[in-house]
Amino acid sequence: MKSGAAMQAIGLGFSYGDGPDILQGLDFHLPHGGFTAVLGANGSGKTTLLKLLSGLVSPKSGEIMLRGQPMGSISHEKRYTSVGLVFQNPDDQLFALTVEEDVAFGPRNMGLDESMARKKTVEALCLVGAAHLADRPVYELSFGQKKRVAIAGALAMGPSILLLDEPTAGLDPAGELNLMRLLGELHRDRGVTIVMATHSVDLLPLFADRIMILEEGRLMKDAPIKNALADGGLLEQAGLRLPYVTHLMRELETKDGLEMGSLPLTVGEARLRILDILAGNASSIKAVADR
Repeated sequence: MKSGAAMQAIGLGFSYGDGPDILQGLDFHLPHGGFTAVLGANGSGKTTLLKLLSGLVSPKSGEIMLRGQPMGSISHEKRYTSVGLVFQNPDDQLFALTVEEDVAFGPRNMGLDESMARKKTVEALCLVGAAHLADRPVYELSFGQKKRVAIAGALAMGPSILLLDEPTAGLDPAGELNLMRLLGELHRDRGVTIVMATHSVDLLPLFADRIMILEEGRLMKDAPIKNALADGGLLEQAGLRLPYVTHLMRELETKDGLEMGSLPLTVGEARLRILDILAGNASSIKAVADR
């Protein structure tokens, strides 16, 4: 097990029955306390990978290590309190009549007494900003509220690792940003290791620190976000795209001759780079005028 890794995959492969391989020979580690984004086109194996990491399905080949122990040797109880999985569609996860009943299901099912189960439920709902929804029927919630409640249900089990499948899918831009801020707070303030499958590349540089790129079940890239998102050719090969601001800055460099150095990934980085370029041009103009 690699030092400092929350989880590690060794030669990981998977297929459904006798069908084709969904994942093939994956080797990687997830840093403890990291925020890893898993990118890939539809059908690349992102959802299957999360199911494997959660223990929901078992590998066809290879092994997953959780804190130095083979996943298969860990009890269900320890697994569920160590790793939480949030599905893409919250309706696949929420089933109780009220929000409180749904979030409390996990702690109660683990045999906690009612006072402790309620304590964990309230804490989880507070963490996701949904405490005011506790008594609401689940069917009355908006899609964004359901997403938060589904995350609360996973957090109520107290996991140190949170796996999320397309958590921003189906949300409007404001809802997407708010949910990413929530995940950022869980990562930064609570030390939760986040692993998030997504297509949403524009907000990732603000929150994620590492990216894994899957293409047809193979791991094409596993690197810090700055390195991974700067490789436009690899992203396009995997059916993805650069963040819009990075694409703009690359166009300014390749088509208009502006020297960018390392390409900015965020609006803030792009703003500073443009100001540097403008300041450099102003200095050059002044030098010519002073001759």
